[in-house]
Amino acid sequence: MMTETPVVNRPADAPQMSASHPYPKRWTALAVMMLANFMNLLDVTIVNVALPSLQSELGATSSQIEWVVAGYVLVFALGLLPFGRLGDVRGKKQVFLVGVAAFTFASLLCGLAPDIGWLVVARLLQGAGAAVMTPQVLAIAQMMFPPKERAAAFSLFGLSAGLAAVSGPILGGWLIALDLFELGWRPIFLINIPVGIVTILLGWRLIPALAPKPGLRNDFGGIVLAAAAIFCIIFPLIEGRGFGWPLWCFVMLAMAVPLGVTFGLWERRQHRLKAPELLPVALMKNRNFVIGALMTATFFSTLPGFFLILAMFLQQGYGLTPLQSGMTTVPFSVGIFIASLISGRLGNIAPRIRVIVGVVMVAIGMGLLRSEIQTVGEIVDRMALLPWFLLSGLGMGIAIAPMFQLVLAGVPPQDAGGGSGALQAIQQVGSALGIAIVSEIFFSDLARNTAEGLSGKAAYAEGMSLGLIYNFVAYAIVLGAVLSMRTVTPASEKLERPLPIE
Repeated sequence: MMTETPVVNRPADAPQMSASHPYPKRWTALAVMMLANFMNLLDVTIVNVALPSLQSELGATSSQIEWVVAGYVLVFALGLLPFGRLGDVRGKKQVFLVGVAAFTFASLLCGLAPDIGWLVVARLLQGAGAAVMTPQVLAIAQMMFPPKERAAAFSLFGLSAGLAAVSGPILGGWLIALDLFELGWRPIFLINIPVGIVTILLGWRLIPALAPKPGLRNDFGGIVLAAAAIFCIIFPLIEGRGFGWPLWCFVMLAMAVPLGVTFGLWERRQHRLKAPELLPVALMKNRNFVIGALMTATFFSTLPGFFLILAMFLQQGYGLTPLQSGMTTVPFSVGIFIASLISGRLGNIAPRIRVIVGVVMVAIGMGLLRSEIQTVGEIVDRMALLPWFLLSGLGMGIAIAPMFQLVLAGVPPQDAGGGSGALQAIQQVGSALGIAIVSEIFFSDLARNTAEGLSGKAAYAEGMSLGLIYNFVAYAIVLGAVLSMRTVTPASEKLERPLPIE
């Protein structure tokens, strides 16, 4: 029977798991961890439909609204690697439960926010909590399940991500429409509190306490340098418009270059001294991984900013309710969900081809969506947008899985864990960067059109149309990156070959 004593103090009490004797409560434990993972994924999508309500009630500026989304994503991205390592050092179960508790408490702070400054800080804390708990989920699952069951277990994560994408906009719009106890948008955060409490109670009883590895350490120098470089890019892009683009904005952007170079030199030093590396040097020397990581960041930079300005376009520009706005985007999530269900049947097709087909589908869908927006009049015909959202979602779902497969194919087995974690972190950094760039384009154009006397609806439509141009540039970069990557034999296939006899 599994003890409740923290394994850090009594490692001998940790349950013994192997392929022949897997953890008996593994499926119920997985359900608990997926509940926490679902809560995090839901929070990413649910907040978009609430942004116009937030801005109106709290009197927030456009840059402050951007921080509500980008701040969460940025802290989440920066915390994935170091907190993943912390789970190895302190014990994955304990760190997971601390992350859930932090996320739940931050959700309470979000729901009680009296002003936009409070909300932004609470969202930063929420992103940190998500970064603490998320890396532990897959790590614990991998150790709980024997190899023959892992594919089935991990497929449930894709299913939960699809469900979160579909249900987030609907649930967010529905909660705001209900206006429970006249709380307006606040229940979209407060709903996390009972979910978090249940997760902590069940997780403490059901999740196995895995032995930690106290000898491991974090690369704190790399963390500081990476955070500083990313902050120097994101902060001026979000705040520059509000301050009128003073000189210090351009100085900060320029400072990101030497900070990035310093980060690379620091990681080389860590490698030379055999010290902890935030981003292993072996990965930075891997041509396919570098190109693929930049490609992944670019690809994932297109969605968060798009959905942020779409919510503004539909609700503030055309007066749709949060529920109507959320329902409008559901076909996109349905497309991703359908693609995730059929992705296994596409496994025989080369990853490069699947990525190209998926990206082209997204680009066509977004292009036709932009054409509809450019011709919109006094009323938005949501049914006319439906097929293009669905096409874009299908393309996105088709491209995601093989994109990660393509990038990680040439990574040596000993770097697979670090490569996977680094790729997820880079993906989130790309999301934050996309929010900053697309929002800057949209709100700048909106302010200019409004100043020139263009009517509200027309101004929002033009800003939306202009913001979508970034997506087409990004998809062109992604296609170019895919075509420039070398064809390599996946590391897993190399391991299956017989070793040469010396």
